[in-house]
Amino acid sequence: MANNIADRAQEIAKEDLGRAKVLLNEAARSQSYLYPIKGIIYFFTHPGLWKPLRSKLIPYLTLYSGVLGSMFFFTYLPQVAILTFVNGPLAIFTTVLLVLNESATITSLISKNYLLQDALLDTFDGTLMTRNKANVVAEGRELKSQGDLIQRLGKVLKKPFGRFSVNELIRYFMYLPLNFIPVVGTVAFILLRGRSRGDSAHERYFQLKAWSTSRKSEWLKTHKAPYTAFGTVATLLEMIPLASILFSFTNTVGAALWAADIEAGESEMAKGTAPGLREAAKKAE
Repeated sequence: MANNIADRAQEIAKEDLGRAKVLLNEAARSQSYLYPIKGIIYFFTHPGLWKPLRSKLIPYLTLYSGVLGSMFFFTYLPQVAILTFVNGPLAIFTTVLLVLNESATITSLISKNYLLQDALLDTFDGTLMTRNKANVVAEGRELKSQGDLIQRLGKVLKKPFGRFSVNELIRYFMYLPLNFIPVVGTVAFILLRGRSRGDSAHERYFQLKAWSTSRKSEWLKTHKAPYTAFGTVATLLEMIPLASILFSFTNTVGAALWAADIEAGESEMAKGTAPGLREAAKKAE
C-alpha cells in the first residue's frame, strides 16, 4: 500500500514538473517577461508619455507614503513575530517583503480606482499611438487632430480599465498564508500575485478590440504562462518603495508595447496568435 502511494506521488510529481516545464518554455518563447523592462526604456525615451505621471505624482506619493508608514508601524512587528516561528532569522526579510506587498496592494486598490485610472488609461492609449496604432485607439475614444500626444486623446467612448475586483482582494488574502512557508512560500505568493497582475495587463486592449468576457477568459487561459511571467516581473517592480508609481506607468507602457506587437504580429507569441486575435475580434463585432 505504501509503495503504491509513493509510486503514485512520484507520477504526480513528474506530471507537475512536466507541466511546469511546458509553461516555462511558453513564457520564454513569448519573451513577455521582457516587456516591463522594455516599458521602462520606452517610457524614458518618449517624453510625450510623461504628462499623465507628472499630474499624479504628488498625490500618489502622499497616499503611498501614508499607507507604507502605517503598515510598517502597525503590522510589521506582529507579522515578524509570527513568521519567526516558521522562517527563523529570515523572518526579518520575508516580513519586509510581505509588508511591501501588502502596502502595494492597498495602494493599488485605492489609487487605481480613484487616483490613477484615467492617467494609466491615457498612458496605455498614448503608447499605442506612438506605435502607429491610432486605428485601434480610435475604437475606444475620440482622437483630436491637434496638440501633443496626450492632448490628442479625446473623450473615452468605451469604459476604461477594469476596477480592482472584490475577487482579487479575496484571492490576495487567501494566498497570504503562503508566506508562512520559508522562502518557497513567499516565491509562490509572488507568482500567484503575478498571475493576477498579468491577467489585467491587457484589459484595455481587450476593450478596444471589443472582446467578449468568454473570449477574453479563453485567451488568458490559453496564454497563462506569458501573462504570469509579465505579471510577476511587473509585481516585483511595483513592490519597490516610492518607485512603485513610476513602475505602474512603465508597466502600463510595457503592456501597450506587447499589445502593439501582438496586433502587428511582430513578436514570437504574436506570430502564432495574431490570426486568432483578428478572428476573435471579428466575431466580437
